[in-house]
Amino acid sequence: MKIVACNSNRPLAEAVAAKLGLPLTRASVRRFADMEVFVEIHENVRGEDVFVVQSTSYPANDNLLELLITLDALRRASARRATAVIPYFGYARQDRKTGSRTPISAKLVANLITEAGANRVLTMDLHAAQIQGFFDIPVDNLYAAPLFSRDIQENYNGRDIMIVSPDVGGVLRARAIATRLNCDLAIIDKRRERAGTSEVMNVIGDVRGRDCILVDDIVDSGGTLCNAAAALIDNGARSASVYVTHGVLSGGAVARIASSPVEMMTVTDSILATEAVRLAHNIRQATIAPLLAEAMRRISEESSVSSLFD
Repeated sequence: MKIVACNSNRPLAEAVAAKLGLPLTRASVRRFADMEVFVEIHENVRGEDVFVVQSTSYPANDNLLELLITLDALRRASARRATAVIPYFGYARQDRKTGSRTPISAKLVANLITEAGANRVLTMDLHAAQIQGFFDIPVDNLYAAPLFSRDIQENYNGRDIMIVSPDVGGVLRARAIATRLNCDLAIIDKRRERAGTSEVMNVIGDVRGRDCILVDDIVDSGGTLCNAAAALIDNGARSASVYVTHGVLSGGAVARIASSPVEMMTVTDSILATEAVRLAHNIRQATIAPLLAEAMRRISEESSVSSLFD
């Protein structure tokens, strides 16, 4: 078993390797003067079970190309099996046609990863579960729910908590955590009355006096979650916190969250934290390294991955 780290999130790859007690495979993933990606593996990988750790986060296209070229290098080096470990799967939000003459980019990316030489994909909290069906190779989709549940129990012990889904589409994800914690569930119903007007947030459920925890898979601009937190406070919630798997946090998202009613936002390290995220007073990271390491070990040993979540 060997682990190759590309450049998108090397600290996570190092943490996973440390959990497995393995050194990272020596490799160069660099650029030529014209920014072409060049990959060279400096160890023999013939007949080996190789895991390539690379999130396709910002800059998404550069990181995706690093992954594809690394997979091609491993295939040409006669690796027995190459598993693409993609903690954050970019392009996942383009999983269907949203209008006339628009692409389904998630399917295109799935095809590229397969054609580049991946034999298997290991990812986390796909934005849309049906993306697993876009691949013609096995896909293991890990869930942050057990990690979040433990973290909530440790940090909110003794508080009257309520799990909240920020929209109707995220109810299944929020319900999974509410079930684990044996607590109540509320839903934010957001709607735009007409074009050009702001969203109206209606809270389904009695949140008065409760410590509300919003759960989502991706936070990008942060606008929806900040508005949802404000709606909860307006409806009498004692506090509003957020747990999100993938902290994309583009543009002015960090400043927006810092000035919002959000008590604390917890994101995983599936995406490398920027300096702004590290300095934010109400954003913290929880590591997924132990979960990824255990899933990789089980894949290598041909044992069950799904039992991780039983």
